[in-house]
Amino acid sequence: MLFQFNKFHESAFMGVASEVTGKINKQYNTIEYYFQLKKTNELLVQENQKLRNLLKTDFLQADTSSTIIVDSIKVDSLEQFRKYLYFPAKVINNSVASQINYLTISRGSAQGIVKDMAVVSSAGVVGTVIHVSKNMATVMSLLHRQTRISASLVKTGETGTVEWDGQNPQLVTFKNIPKTVQVQKGDTVVTSPYSTFPPGQQVGIVMGVEKEESSNFYTLKLRPSTNFFNVQFVYAVQNLQKAEQDAIEKATNKQE
Repeated sequence: MLFQFNKFHESAFMGVASEVTGKINKQYNTIEYYFQLKKTNELLVQENQKLRNLLKTDFLQADTSSTIIVDSIKVDSLEQFRKYLYFPAKVINNSVASQINYLTISRGSAQGIVKDMAVVSSAGVVGTVIHVSKNMATVMSLLHRQTRISASLVKTGETGTVEWDGQNPQLVTFKNIPKTVQVQKGDTVVTSPYSTFPPGQQVGIVMGVEKEESSNFYTLKLRPSTNFFNVQFVYAVQNLQKAEQDAIEKATNKQE
């Protein structure tokens, strides 16, 4: 009765009640937002998959030197020349402390994954698929002593090999860059057209330049673009023309 028939007390009560209710709602929304993060991340990964599969670099240009006659069945001309296809996957296990580090992803042969697929994150190179089961696959990480990736300097285009020496997980080595090339700290290194990865995927940033006195090449230290300490979602990349390339290269080697 005090609050109902006294305007001053009613106003004071409503102000306090609104403040308390507001704080409760804020805490509820914070908790609800936390539990929605997983779903939000999955939706973002799916959207990124769609966008990656539309990149121009994933398609080859048609040969326009001759005329191709297509029958009455309509065919998507872009899909005829698609080279790369991306499959999102969640990382369910990961190591960085060993000299032979691996990741496990929750996608396998039943979901289109095959051996030797390249694996990338939204930031850059992750590794290569080496074993596949029905619903899972293991990935040989960039932080593995046997990993070798063909890469190029963005600024000049020179190509070398990226590998890891098994020591600092925050640094990898970029070799075979001639001393005639102008390279400095902060330069970007990406996968080359000769790599099993789609060209242009970020590998790392130059953090140091070492001159080998006994050779004509630099040894560059790179900070990996992918943060292997918290990588959660990745993309397995299928090269749709790999089988054809392997077959023709195998046939060529037999003739030599």
